[in-house]
Parts: sequence; C-alpha cells; structure tokens
Amino acid sequence: MNTLIKTHRVLAAAVLAVAPIGLACANTAPAPEASIPFVNFGGIHDWKADHDKGLWVQDIHRKWYYATFMGPCVGLDFAVHVGFDARPMDTFDRFSSVIVPGWGRCTLKSMTTSDGPPVKRKAAAPAANS
Repeated sequence: MNTLIKTHRVLAAAVLAVAPIGLACANTAPAPEASIPFVNFGGIHDWKADHDKGLWVQDIHRKWYYATFMGPCVGLDFAVHVGFDARPMDTFDRFSSVIVPGWGRCTLKSMTTSDGPPVKRKAAAPAANS
C-alpha cells in the first residue's frame, strides 16, 4: 500500500511540474486566419513580394495582410504582375493561390492581418568634405 501512495505522489509531482509548460504553450496561439472577399466592393488594391516566401497583400480598403506559401514561390520576387486565384468562393484566403506568369502557381499556407511591408530606409547622404 505504501508503494502505491508513493507512486501517486511521484505522478502528481510530475504533473504539477509540467503544468506551467502547458499553460505557456497555450498562451502562444497562432494569429487568426484572414481573408479578402472579391464580391460586393472587395478585392486587392496592391501587393509586395517578400522574396519567394510570402506576399503582403492590400485590400481595396487599404488594410494589409501577409500570406505565406506552402513552399518557395519561384519568380515572385521578379514578377511585375501576378494573378490571384480566389476560387471557388471568390475569397482570397489560405485556400487560394497566386499565379506568377511564366513560372506557375504558388499555393498559400496561411494568411493573417499585417501592418504592411517594412518601410525601406533611405541611404544616408554622403558627407561633404571641405
């Protein structure tokens, strides 16, 4: 009987030791998925490539989103224009894809709200030597 009580105490101590780790993981939930409707005054206004790994997309209301791809989106960083495949629901979301002319289709993995692409810093003016 003593052995059974000791075993339960050891198990209880193990559960209590691991509980904070579980709570910490529960508080780091992924960002909710977002979507851009294409019907009733919806659609895409602008986009900026994040090399071949993602894409910032701005809807017609000037709200930014960030879309990640299932894999590298070859040719996106050099593309002048792209197509947005929002079928079958006329909504651009994590189930959609981007078509890069001459390269192919890039399937989205996720799409979340964003602050937009990072602002490029201007190069510092050269110092004047007198």
